[in-house]
Amino acid sequence: MAAIIFSPNIPTNHIRFPFSQTHSWSRRLGPRCSLQNPQQPLLSNRSKGRSFSLKECAISVALAVGLITGVPALDCSVNANAAASPVFPDLSVLISGPPIKDPGALLRYALPIDNKAIREVQKPLEDITDSLKVAGVKALDSVERNVRQASRALKQGKTLIISGLAESKKDHGVELLDKLEAGMDDLQQIVEDRNRDAVAPKQKELLQYVGGVEEDMVDGFPYEVPEEYRSMPLLKGRATVEMKVKVKDNPNIDQCVFRIVLDGYNAPVTAGNFVDLVERHFYDGIEIQRADGFVVQTGDPEGPAEGFIDPSTEKTRTIPLEIMVEGEKAPVYGATLEELGLYKAQTKLPFNAFGTMAMARDEFEDNSASSQVFWLLKESELTPSNANILDGRYAVFGYVTENEDYLADLKVGDVIESIQVVAGLDNLVNPSYKIAG
Repeated sequence: MAAIIFSPNIPTNHIRFPFSQTHSWSRRLGPRCSLQNPQQPLLSNRSKGRSFSLKECAISVALAVGLITGVPALDCSVNANAAASPVFPDLSVLISGPPIKDPGALLRYALPIDNKAIREVQKPLEDITDSLKVAGVKALDSVERNVRQASRALKQGKTLIISGLAESKKDHGVELLDKLEAGMDDLQQIVEDRNRDAVAPKQKELLQYVGGVEEDMVDGFPYEVPEEYRSMPLLKGRATVEMKVKVKDNPNIDQCVFRIVLDGYNAPVTAGNFVDLVERHFYDGIEIQRADGFVVQTGDPEGPAEGFIDPSTEKTRTIPLEIMVEGEKAPVYGATLEELGLYKAQTKLPFNAFGTMAMARDEFEDNSASSQVFWLLKESELTPSNANILDGRYAVFGYVTENEDYLADLKVGDVIESIQVVAGLDNLVNPSYKIAG
């Protein structure tokens, strides 16, 4: 199985860092997960207490501030001359504000658009989540302020929003804007009726409209993939897949369907490779091969190969490390951000959300990813964007957007019954599965 191991150049002695975490909170069963025995309560432990060996790494400070919390295994090589290397960012990154951890919000902000007017509608609608954390009636007062702010931003900025729509998508975008406007009136009425339980579902609906409008602002694919990767399967846009997992030996969950949004705008080669394998049914019937409380991993086929053997070449198909940096127009390929000296660069798709999806690869070979994927299980407050040893080292290409909490209930031996593309397949170009038949 491909390793998820990290080698920052930190001078150190041989050190072991045992650590464990136990998080407990209540969860409601999602609409796409079924109970074996609905009379039994759902498990709420997200991660068990565990002990991990951190070889040759002097990162006690990192542990103290949560930099490596949620990392599956770290194997850090010694480099006595690297004391001055800023492998980790300065602490100002950690205290600059809470990271965005909602997968939907991360996907919205990752779109290649620049339209301040729609962002001014989006932000107060997202802030409703924090408003609802306030106890009692004060929560609805805060929600009301959020709704008024979003409504005012929409009225004042509607012309600018419409002008930002791609010409070929303008009619659809305007239709979504009309639905958004009507929906905000509905939300205002919900608040006036003091119906707190109805706020979050309506907020989710409105943010889906906002996300749709923002996607309608993207006019074609925004850059050229490097020539050496141009003939590979590429996802030029986004796609949504549903992964159905059969859960074994769990008295609480029998089967669950995870919805995953794949982002080809920021990782066209990585996401395209995955969609191509999905269409080949490569993952159907494969087992979960790692589930240690920090990651869930799968994709290692039976036999000696550690990836997908392309029938046309009879060799393992590998893809390059692909990372989009905030502020850049195209991803960087074939090197980690640390290797490029971009120590403080922000990644466009950070490891912030529970259920962040990325490619596994060999420890010392950046371009060795093939078919093995992993989902990160962690609390993003403890390892915020650009303050961990995952961002800039592994290629994120999507987020689980429904039932992500239940990833923590998966274990080795559970079976992926199927993964199906339910939207966005037309964004896949150069599909090798059609060539292979």
